[in-house]
Amino acid sequence: MQRITHTFRPATESNSVRRYFPILDWSKSYSRDTATSDLVAALIVTIMLIPQSLAYALLAGLPAEVGLYASILPLVIYAVFGTSRTLAVGPVAVASLMTAAAVGKLAAMGTPEYYGAAIALAFLSGVMLLGMGLLRLGFVANFLSHPVISGFVTASGLIIAAGQIPHLLGIKASGKNLLDLLGQISENISNINAFTVLIGASAIGFLFWSRKYLKDWLLARHFDPRLANVLTRAAPVAAVIVTTLVTAAFGLNSHGVAIVGDVPRGLPVPTLPPLDLALWSQIAVPALLIAVVGYVETISVAQTLAAKRRQRIDPDQELVALGACNIGSALSGGFPVTGGFSRSVVNFDAGAQTPAAGAFTAVGMALATVFLTPLLFFLPKATLAATIILAVLTLVDFGAIRRTLAYSRTDGTAMIATILVTLAFGVESGILAGVALSLFLHLYRTSRPHVAIVGQVPGTEHFRNIDRHAVITAADVLTVRVDESLYFPNARFLEDFIQTRVAANPDIRHLVLMFPAVNEVDSSALESLEAINEMLHASGVTLHLSEVKGPVMDRLRRSPFITDLTGEVFLTQYDAMVFLAPELTAKTLAACRRDTVRSSA
Repeated sequence: MQRITHTFRPATESNSVRRYFPILDWSKSYSRDTATSDLVAALIVTIMLIPQSLAYALLAGLPAEVGLYASILPLVIYAVFGTSRTLAVGPVAVASLMTAAAVGKLAAMGTPEYYGAAIALAFLSGVMLLGMGLLRLGFVANFLSHPVISGFVTASGLIIAAGQIPHLLGIKASGKNLLDLLGQISENISNINAFTVLIGASAIGFLFWSRKYLKDWLLARHFDPRLANVLTRAAPVAAVIVTTLVTAAFGLNSHGVAIVGDVPRGLPVPTLPPLDLALWSQIAVPALLIAVVGYVETISVAQTLAAKRRQRIDPDQELVALGACNIGSALSGGFPVTGGFSRSVVNFDAGAQTPAAGAFTAVGMALATVFLTPLLFFLPKATLAATIILAVLTLVDFGAIRRTLAYSRTDGTAMIATILVTLAFGVESGILAGVALSLFLHLYRTSRPHVAIVGQVPGTEHFRNIDRHAVITAADVLTVRVDESLYFPNARFLEDFIQTRVAANPDIRHLVLMFPAVNEVDSSALESLEAINEMLHASGVTLHLSEVKGPVMDRLRRSPFITDLTGEVFLTQYDAMVFLAPELTAKTLAACRRDTVRSSA
């Protein structure tokens, strides 16, 4: 026995270690072919990530190099802790916008305090995610319904796109929401810089054309499909190179064209977030919102891509991985990161086989930080603005409003409300409104559960809703099927429903509560059941239960309710009707069987 115990413990510990370090699983079968696929995918993603990381740093109100810093260490960390084989972690548009909205209230853009607050935001967000993962609290993300998230992302995409218009026009304008932003743009519209407009319009036109037509154009000229894909993904880099060369050659920066300017060269140095408790208390709520929204986006992308290859994602481990990535981003001078949809899809399509592709991408970004940053001095901000606009327009989905409204008016209304609040009051107000709406809708729906009066389907032992099927009912037996778990918001609803039905029908002598869909009865609902039992007893009606699930019955037995129940507990509704109305039940079953025999004869 001692030997068995000794060999069993290490296996358990090993499984626990592998759960927190998925790299120990996929690295065992890592081969040269797998490495080749990962390297090719990393090359394509690196080409795509360089201009995006610069653009998203500026969107967050941070120096361009911070975007590069946030695209190195987090990718390496995810390769160790992440469970998705193809997720690409890094700066994304929505998290960048939320960072700017949160930090902009605390410090002036461009100041050390602003940068420090962004680092602290990433660190605190990471700590929250890591803690949620260790406590296995992935369900917290369920408080944001899909329509609310979709509405928030659509509104954020509109705000981000509108926020880049000043960079395309060469004017100064800012605002916490869409209305303020559009107002400032209209006030400064007379200060448009023609050279900036020309660069921005050209970049947008080229990027739009390359996204829609470049790949087909290359394939029509017999380019290798993989090369055509790489060249298409490299279109933003081409836009960066051409507009930078044009700006430098003609000295357009002296004609009012805003440029990135000096970008520090070299790898990020280890950085600690500011140890300021007052600052941390101010960013606690924004950090939590960024953490939850980022996790929802990450897990959605990871699960979608994993399903295509029949792979498995561990949601709780993804919390750990994303938390570690954000902590790593903060310690390397970056800002909040999450799993990006567009980059992950590119990584997937490019053939990435393991998270090592992300580590290879990090190497590429590190090389870019060391060798390419001096070449970015004349990069026009209008080009980065064009890159952002083309990227975020894929987030805007007005068609989802129509589809959601057609399916559910309440979900559609919540989606529209989230969009309007976000556009009118900013991203933090929008996401808080979305959380509140999600919780309200859940409570509203479950507070009015679907409750049906059922009868016996002739010739069967099945019972169905009397309003939907031709069924047989006994005059003195009322069967109420409850299609929702019972808890404090809906307990009173069931009391009122039963009291109304019993008062309207003086012939009722038995009432059966049919519980096939009830998974839980909380203390408030238990009190309601006790009240129903007493009320029916006073009215001369006996209360019975049927089809109660085992765990629910176990809890009910621990209370006086079962002892005080005036009737019986039946395994099935058919058993209840055989006991309460035996003649009608047998006659209903036999009559249909006789008809079946006659028709077959």
